[in-house]
Amino acid sequence: MTRVDVRVGVRVEGVVQGVGFRPFVHGLATGLGLSGLVGNDAGGVFIEVEGAPDEVGRFLDGLRARPPRLAVVERVTTRELAADGRAGFAIVGSDAAGERRALVSADSATCGDCLREMRDPGDRRYGYPFINCTACGPRFTIVTGVPYDRPNTTMAGFAMCGACAAEYADPADRRFHAQPVCCPSCGPALALHPPADDPLAAARALLADGGVLAVKGLGGYHLAARAADGPAVAALRSRKRRADKPFAVMVPDAAAARELCVLDEAERALLCGARRPIVLLGRRPDAALADAVAPGGRSVGLMLPYTPLHHLLVTEPTVMTSGNVADEPIAHRDEDALDRLGGIADAFLTHDRPIHVRTDDSVVRSFRGRPLAVRRSRGYAPEPLPIGRGAPVLACGAELKNTFCLTREGRAFLSHHIGDLENHETLQAFEDGIGHFRRLFGIVPELVAHDPHPEYLSTKYALELDLPAVAVQHHHAHIASCLADNGADGPVIGVAFDGTGLGADGTLWGGEFLVADLRGYRRAGHLAPVPLPGGAAAVREPWRMAAAYGVPDDLPVARRPGWDAVTALAAAGPPLAPATSSMGRLFDAVAAVLGVRDSVTYEGQAAIELEQRADPGERAAYPAAVTAGDVFTVAGSDLVAAVVDDHRAGTGVPVIAARFHNGVAALTVGAARRVRDATGLGTVALSGGVFQNMLLLERAVTGLSEAGFEVLTHHRVPPNDGGISLGQAAVATARSGAVADAAQPSSRSPSTSR
Repeated sequence: MTRVDVRVGVRVEGVVQGVGFRPFVHGLATGLGLSGLVGNDAGGVFIEVEGAPDEVGRFLDGLRARPPRLAVVERVTTRELAADGRAGFAIVGSDAAGERRALVSADSATCGDCLREMRDPGDRRYGYPFINCTACGPRFTIVTGVPYDRPNTTMAGFAMCGACAAEYADPADRRFHAQPVCCPSCGPALALHPPADDPLAAARALLADGGVLAVKGLGGYHLAARAADGPAVAALRSRKRRADKPFAVMVPDAAAARELCVLDEAERALLCGARRPIVLLGRRPDAALADAVAPGGRSVGLMLPYTPLHHLLVTEPTVMTSGNVADEPIAHRDEDALDRLGGIADAFLTHDRPIHVRTDDSVVRSFRGRPLAVRRSRGYAPEPLPIGRGAPVLACGAELKNTFCLTREGRAFLSHHIGDLENHETLQAFEDGIGHFRRLFGIVPELVAHDPHPEYLSTKYALELDLPAVAVQHHHAHIASCLADNGADGPVIGVAFDGTGLGADGTLWGGEFLVADLRGYRRAGHLAPVPLPGGAAAVREPWRMAAAYGVPDDLPVARRPGWDAVTALAAAGPPLAPATSSMGRLFDAVAAVLGVRDSVTYEGQAAIELEQRADPGERAAYPAAVTAGDVFTVAGSDLVAAVVDDHRAGTGVPVIAARFHNGVAALTVGAARRVRDATGLGTVALSGGVFQNMLLLERAVTGLSEAGFEVLTHHRVPPNDGGISLGQAAVATARSGAVADAAQPSSRSPSTSR
């Protein structure tokens, strides 16, 4: 019987460029005896495959079931073509024309195969710090455009030698069409400033001698020092002007991590995975780390090497902190790094491969076996998140921990971490990043979403665009971000605890109980407002919040100079002491009363240190009264009064801190019950930076679950302001079904609860 062949055109969308997908398709097709072609274009990967119907079916199944390790196949569509009988299967040239829909892979840690070659004295890439293949290496940080081909990366200036070109062209080689492929003969090279004959050996020696080294990585420069060397770490801290905020530590392998920290299997998986984030882990009491690495902390952020250079350089625990001064953005261009970091680093270990996109390290922790993002950046961005379909949106995010988000056809492209929009350099990185994402993904936004705070630079940027603008209240954006993170629409009981955000009534919110869906919200309850004496000064000086909460003036905290003036300021009220319902400021007040922290050098420091001091074995909880009404209020002052009473009675700080945390968890459960009784809602979404507190999060989730609630928490995007842009995008998308929706104020009630 004569065989009748079929020919099928295939379109594959997702993360399918720069991950070895074309070689995979070539191998799959030839293994099944099929002919045809495969190539990249602006939309993803296009394929034509011809052969027996059964074999073509197996080919299509294999596309979905067995893609390369770094690939994410989102959609496979097919169409019938006329068979042409041509033999052979070819990888064809890329087609840059058409609508840009292709996705770009995140940077990926060096794979095991490349590491084995790098450590093999007989291999031609032995000791080469830029070894890579289709399964690993730089992606997002070097991409300048799509389709993902070498001319559209910062490797364009490095012409392949004959040996690398042969690998690149060989379908049987794992470097087949690996765009960053290179070797010592044709690729980037290390250099040390000041110069040295062997840059790597000289850099190692400098670290061993107690020096501070600037190291050019994937997304920018790090500042490095031996983590066990107290004077070296102290010098780095002093020169960087970073008084207390913990440093991240890079360790050579998982065994070294276990010597410093306690980690379970979920944490080990995060630490060792291809994304290689900084993982926040419980520190062993006998960990061989200088005190200045994480002053007074019970946890430390560890990461494993994720570039070949890191593997060659790091042989013992080494501080690897962002290459910047204070709150500036990370340096990623060589001249800028030499200029800005010249007063910090004793030497620079650099190279000549340009970094196109400045990208900080990601930070995660594990909560109940799932990742909890603290900062989503290298290794994760720019992989999209699912979102509802609607008009393309640009969401500009918040002022602190800024990210932006662009949407298109059910995908949300959440940016890498930009930072605090408080200086020109960071604002420029924000604007440049938006332009790059728009070009890279071919997105022309039709709406711009923003925070309503008029002084945020992100808001000012949004309102200068010639686009319809959607203002999304800060805490609604937090809850919407949690909904989007969980693929939910709502309505839910939203608990948003953070520092401060502008509320719909013009006051500063931050301890909110909302009834919310993606379209709108209403305020069901909140912490009772207190003054914020001096505005931003109270954020920097938590002792002011102790005065705002009216603690007795015979306590040690009240002996500070200026106490009486701040107490009078609090009594005077707005504008010098605006009202706030902030949960973060309540934590500050308690930290100050207990003598844990009365001034801070980084955001959230007082609350972080209060959590570190809490006794996890203590189960008692301080109560807080609720005042009924259309919008109920919870008396945070009751918690402060209980703290004062126990403190006066001589109860230890660890016990008091734990009882306070337990009290906040209990009032969360109580408020959720109250809202459920009124609305019938049984799902609670927890968001806001305060829910990075693992003790509070654990106690709140446990209490809510025991009370019969379904609880949504963050995992893919941060609960802090780094997730705000996704929430803004989700709200604007949900409202974009009609022009009238986009014009609605951000405080409209949820569509299901009007």
